[in-house]
Amino acid sequence: MTAAVAPLPLPAARAGNATARPWYVRLVRGREADEPWVRPALLGLLVGTGLLYICGLGASGWANSFYSAAVQAGTESWKAFFFGSSDAGNSITVDKTPASLWVMGLSARVFGVNAWSILVPQALAGVATVGVLYLAIRRRFPAWAGLLAGAVLALTPVAALMFRFNNPDALLVLLLTLAGYAVLRAQEHASTRWLLLAGACVGFGFLTKMLQAFLIVPAFALVYLVCAPVGFWRRVRQLLWSGLALLVAGGWWIVLVELWPESARPYIGGSQHNSILELTLGYNGIGRLNGNETGSVGGGGPRGGGWGSTGWDRLFSAEMGGQISWLLPAALILLVVGLWLTRRAPRTDPARAAVLLWGGWLLTTGLVFSYMAGIFHAYYNIALAPAIAALVAMGAALLWERRAVPGAAAVAAVTVAVSAWWSYHLLDRTPDWHPWLRHAVLIGGVAAALGVFGCALIARRGLAPIAAGVSVVVLLAGPAAYTWATVTTAQRGSIPSAGPAGAGFGRGGPGGFADGPRGFRGAPPGPVPGGQPGQLGPGAGSFPGTPGQTGRNPDGSGRTRGQRPGTGGTPPGGPTAHPGGGGGMAGLLSGSTPGKQVVTTLKQNSGRYTWVAASVGSNSASGYQLATGKPVMPIGGFNGSDPSPTLAEFRKLVGDGRIHYFIGGAAAGGPGGGALRSMGGSNAARAIATWVAGTFTATTVDGVTLYDLTAPRGKVSDESSPTA
Repeated sequence: MTAAVAPLPLPAARAGNATARPWYVRLVRGREADEPWVRPALLGLLVGTGLLYICGLGASGWANSFYSAAVQAGTESWKAFFFGSSDAGNSITVDKTPASLWVMGLSARVFGVNAWSILVPQALAGVATVGVLYLAIRRRFPAWAGLLAGAVLALTPVAALMFRFNNPDALLVLLLTLAGYAVLRAQEHASTRWLLLAGACVGFGFLTKMLQAFLIVPAFALVYLVCAPVGFWRRVRQLLWSGLALLVAGGWWIVLVELWPESARPYIGGSQHNSILELTLGYNGIGRLNGNETGSVGGGGPRGGGWGSTGWDRLFSAEMGGQISWLLPAALILLVVGLWLTRRAPRTDPARAAVLLWGGWLLTTGLVFSYMAGIFHAYYNIALAPAIAALVAMGAALLWERRAVPGAAAVAAVTVAVSAWWSYHLLDRTPDWHPWLRHAVLIGGVAAALGVFGCALIARRGLAPIAAGVSVVVLLAGPAAYTWATVTTAQRGSIPSAGPAGAGFGRGGPGGFADGPRGFRGAPPGPVPGGQPGQLGPGAGSFPGTPGQTGRNPDGSGRTRGQRPGTGGTPPGGPTAHPGGGGGMAGLLSGSTPGKQVVTTLKQNSGRYTWVAASVGSNSASGYQLATGKPVMPIGGFNGSDPSPTLAEFRKLVGDGRIHYFIGGAAAGGPGGGALRSMGGSNAARAIATWVAGTFTATTVDGVTLYDLTAPRGKVSDESSPTA
């Protein structure tokens, strides 16, 4: 195991006669230097990934209605499109930069606002990410290693989850993978052009999910600074140019928003002072690291808190493990192997540069995720998936070259055995779900490990491919099963989770919610986008929280896939709370599912108003907005704790006749609404709810409390009747 690696030569320029081949021949055949099976295998991988990620997408409906409502708003108003507003009235933005909304918004403008137009771009981003990762690995290692990396990525449960969901993470991971590929291309021949592309990709990643995009920058810069085949000061200058590309690509929108008059743009959601810089550096920046997030719904701590325990083992925990960690032990082992085998290679060795890049990505991002004390969800771990897949594939290729060496075979066998044991452990966390699978994985892993080592001892090279193939099948069986459970389950809400029931929050769950029921699964009831009025989604036949209709899951939890434990079921305060939402934090994290009568009421005379209604919290407002197709003002933004609007501003809007209804409930300051105060931030939402309740008369429609803001107490409105 001491010999230096002999990487594949970098792809040479195509011969002149290669370009004479028809394009369809080049598409199917690929590079002339490749074996005939390579390109068909790649096309099969991409098509299979596309089918896996696209089939059945419609079952998830609006998925995260918070972002779907912003997409809908962007199709009605170019101003809302540019700023990422939650509503076409442009009262407030989402609490992220809007690049992912731009992609979905363009799709929705072309194909209409529906589940498919919103979610298919996410799935295509997943297919593209698999393809880019293949290209990155293929340039330094055999084609089969690129295919293995793509398959591992495609079958990672959290990747399958988020490439079928409308959060910003799908586009972010695609852009960061493109950036990694560009850095490796730049390292080959010290190309400034490729380095500029890498900076631009990271910059657009910032416009997708803000500072998370920068986690990989130190590793990427260090790899180029150490490994590029030019003089040191030229490398420094090239990196400075790449940094400039990053600033331009990510900063132009920030500058425009900062320079735009506040009175002429929407409020910046997630900030307390209407500032995009505050949002960037505070709520979505340093606050994520130290937990000091004013206006947040919770927070972490040194070893526990509202967002789970922090520490080196966080990614292996009950909440995170089944999402991402299946091959994490293998990736860490093979990272060490790769660095050891390339230790004597030249400084500019491309194989070592690749190992350093993907290993740096994994370590920097993984450490930040493990110790950040602020808001952290399990689905964030999709950002680790490309690095894990790349390290597994590269390490496998390096060991395969030395498969006849007992030391290398022993390391490969240990890696297989450890990975099989960890898969068994993860599968054992859901013991009632296909219990045979964990035993098959463990037994198969032990057999494969013995086979890998035995082939080297008895010098039977012909059996080595069989042992390697069994190893791949065994180690991908667990994540593939979890991925299948993920793609066959409708995913909705603010906090989706991959795998079968209980995989995300089972056996202790995230910190602060360990006492909740183990499993939750199935699609929440509610109108299906593009369906008939009153049509319900799969999984239930009633609206949870509506009088006389329980809408509870078989395990009694009352939660739906994507809801945080402890936030489902009938809300505090009974029938006056938001359907499907619950009170307090429940109503804020769960999208509303309004009934037919409420929708009809809100749409009456809607053309007279800028907003047909106002509701506390973006998730509550989003359901009504998507159901009516009309702007609904989300008071207080996502958490209901932003000072948008203030009570004075709201009273003026009501006096000007720009808002028709106020949607009441526990999250709006009624029974159970005390959660708002514990979040910190502004109490404007509570003040507005109190003023409305004391000034206007409440009427209940479909279990929802409505206040007609055009008819103060003592005055009967002649333009609509909530009892219609």
